Amino acid sequence: MSSTGWLAAAGGSTQSIPAPHIEYGQLSPMLVVFGAAVVGILLEAFLPRRVRHWAQVVTALVGLVGAFVAVLVLATQGYGTTKVEAVAMGAVALDGPTLFLQGVILLVAVVAVLTYAERRLEPKAGGEPADAFAAQASATPGGEQERSAIRAGFTTSEVFPLTMFAVGGMLLFPAANDLLTMFVALEVFSLPLYLLCALARRRRLLSQEAAVKYFLLGAFASAFFLFGTALLYGYAGTVRLGEVAEVISGNALLTPALVSSTQNDALLLVGLAMLTVGLLFKVGAVPFHSWTPDVYQGAPTPVTGFMAAATKVAAFGAVLRLFYVAFPALRLDWRPVLWGVAILTMVVGAVLAVTQQDVKRLLAYSSIAHAGFILTGVIASNRQGVGSVLFYLLAYSFVTLGAFAVVTLVRDSKGEATHLSSWAGLGRRSPLVAAVFALFLLAFAGIPLTSGFTGKFAVFQAAAAGGATPLVIVGVLSSAVAAFFYIRVIVLMFFSDPQPGGPTVAVPSAFTATAIGIGVLVTIGLGLLPQYFLDLASKAVFFVG
Repeated sequence: MSSTGWLAAAGGSTQSIPAPHIEYGQLSPMLVVFGAAVVGILLEAFLPRRVRHWAQVVTALVGLVGAFVAVLVLATQGYGTTKVEAVAMGAVALDGPTLFLQGVILLVAVVAVLTYAERRLEPKAGGEPADAFAAQASATPGGEQERSAIRAGFTTSEVFPLTMFAVGGMLLFPAANDLLTMFVALEVFSLPLYLLCALARRRRLLSQEAAVKYFLLGAFASAFFLFGTALLYGYAGTVRLGEVAEVISGNALLTPALVSSTQNDALLLVGLAMLTVGLLFKVGAVPFHSWTPDVYQGAPTPVTGFMAAATKVAAFGAVLRLFYVAFPALRLDWRPVLWGVAILTMVVGAVLAVTQQDVKRLLAYSSIAHAGFILTGVIASNRQGVGSVLFYLLAYSFVTLGAFAVVTLVRDSKGEATHLSSWAGLGRRSPLVAAVFALFLLAFAGIPLTSGFTGKFAVFQAAAAGGATPLVIVGVLSSAVAAFFYIRVIVLMFFSDPQPGGPTVAVPSAFTATAIGIGVLVTIGLGLLPQYFLDLASKAVFFVG
């Protein structure tokens, strides 16, 4: 007798398990990126080595552009403005912040892939053009296997599918509507970045040291995030952000288990603290910033630029969603903590940047200070704050990518010349490159008519409207300190004599030139004509609650 017969004879009934309903169209930006990553893995496995590089570049760019088109289509259909909803069984939020941040991440990734594709700056290896990445990642630095790979002209073209997987995770991170999905997205984009940091062609040991530091501290941060998720589940009985908010505010239907767990707020507050630690690590906020200078310095510079821009966009998107969707009722608890973190981050980032003698470490501490400026917009706790953070992330990303792309051009016999003394007199050796880098530094400093000024003005205005005027004062003073070391570099480039036999400025290919050009256009455009993008950001502030 069949199993159905036995059930019928026993008086039972058969019940089918309902299949999950997945809205593939609404998830198309992420699906396109992950699909391009899988195609990249297949290309790596089956294509001859000599054609992999260009095949990977084309595949990555086509995937990113296709995903961006999908974002635009969803935006034109009203998702994010008139229509906001939770898709994929409620695990993914499709709303204004999701689409805005996904669009920024995809544009950042396109520019980053252009810098990855650069093969004119390094000397040829085995008669083949070389890029910034190790010839063979698995080889021991300085060993015979590595030397053989360099002589053969090998390239590590798997950096492109790794980057695509990281981009896919970054697209999901700010869109996650529950804590488990957010954790999965965190791991999906973090693991490829750990690998990418170890793949520098030059300074291999420094690169691998940076990757190990990033991995160990990232693992601790992930553990904090996961433990916080477990504690919140113990308190609220759910990991869905909107449902957690209902339990905290007392609007949820109380069950006997909830009556017991919600009588003690220890689980809630400790869980929130641990989630906050995990996210603040990713944004590089003080006191969870110690990995940033070492990793930025040791990683391949194209990867550094990608991390500095895209990771901040994704992480701050998750910060906004967590605090504005799950914990608005705890505003009086988390705002004072973020006040302290923001002040420390702005002050420590600005002050320590003054002491740096390496350009990449200087930009790393600059990114720490900017994390503090962005936090002031988060602390505003109003719609204006959300819009200002979205705009700041857009402006900051392209300035950062452009600055790190310029760093790749200043070179000596050992590769990139990142010590500040090597940049003395750069304005005389190459006035155009020095002027472009000066523009990016002025944008970081928040000088008027640049995107940096508009972004800082927006977040400070939102924070003042939210009652955080003392924080704005600290931010303005920190900006003044930061302006000192930015202008110091500009003075060094234009008013110092170049060193005899010092580094030269390499002529890039069209890839890096395009990346720098995009950075310049966005920096100037968002400084002179920001209103359209400010309006766009202000419309994209409605979360799925």
